[in-house]
Amino acid sequence: MTESKPGTCIIVGVGPGLGAALARRFATAGHAVAVAARNSDKLASLVKQITAVGGSAKAYGCDATSESGVAALFKAAEADLGTIDVAIYNASGRARGPIAETTLQEFTDAWERCCLGGFLVGREAARRLGAKGAGSILFTGATASMKGFAHSATFAVGKFGLRGLAESMARELQPQGVHVAHFNIDGGIGEHAEDSRLRPNAIAETYYQTHIQHRSAWSHSIEVRPWVENF
Repeated sequence: MTESKPGTCIIVGVGPGLGAALARRFATAGHAVAVAARNSDKLASLVKQITAVGGSAKAYGCDATSESGVAALFKAAEADLGTIDVAIYNASGRARGPIAETTLQEFTDAWERCCLGGFLVGREAARRLGAKGAGSILFTGATASMKGFAHSATFAVGKFGLRGLAESMARELQPQGVHVAHFNIDGGIGEHAEDSRLRPNAIAETYYQTHIQHRSAWSHSIEVRPWVENF
């Protein structure tokens, strides 16, 4: 657990599914929430939803692959909402197709959004949380973090890289009091009557519970999957 009074939670890569669920869950726990996406306009309804029930949230436009953009996001979020104690990297990118037909631009774009952005966000968070010796840095992975499927080389390389980044950061930062965790989202996300897909709110709860773990029992590699999923 970080501190008695929750600080700001920065979530990079927020859409209507998991990103929005994470924002709502951390806001419910008392965190001010900074939600970021390339197009901040699409986050207006989420911010309104959170503030309507007494939460604190603000939307920011940010290209996670831009070093200056990520630095500006953290600076603005802390100035607007307060010192951070949680950073979540939830962005990704992929281009499906045979390896022989994958272009350099497709490969580079996917790697940058899956992995480079994670590095930039993780580094910015580490600079702040490491200095105070507390907080959490959480990374969203996927089945592709563990398995390289056919026609998915761009996604596999990006997600494998993100997992390696998270593991390296955990070994460096956890002795300093900063909890680093990687989540393998092993299955499709969505609402389904038979719970055959991962419900965003259920995943978000797992992130939050990981954040508040006591340091004597920290988890680093967490897998979540629906009960019908083969693995």
